[in-house]
Amino acid sequence: MFVYNVTIKVKAEIQTAWLQWLKDEHIPDVMGTACFTSSKVLRLLEVDDTEGPTFAVQYVAESKALYNRYIDLFAAEMRAKSYEKWGDGFIAFRSVMEVIH
Repeated sequence: MFVYNVTIKVKAEIQTAWLQWLKDEHIPDVMGTACFTSSKVLRLLEVDDTEGPTFAVQYVAESKALYNRYIDLFAAEMRAKSYEKWGDGFIAFRSVMEVIH
């Protein structure tokens, strides 16, 4: 099993609208690709929130092939939609992890 983790720092002034969009639009779009079996949204604690909160969105893929399918076929479009909607209102970085236990 693999976890695709997207860590996002969101500007304070858009955080409420951004979270609503994330839950109502973005996550359903990502899950609609059929590459992931589940997702969760977490808020990072004990970090500097002066410019806004930091969140982690985690998507679980049953195989590396499914994760690769997402990256190859869908990731660029999803990222473009995010930047079209929010511009420089957020900063994101991505990582992939293999579940060991």
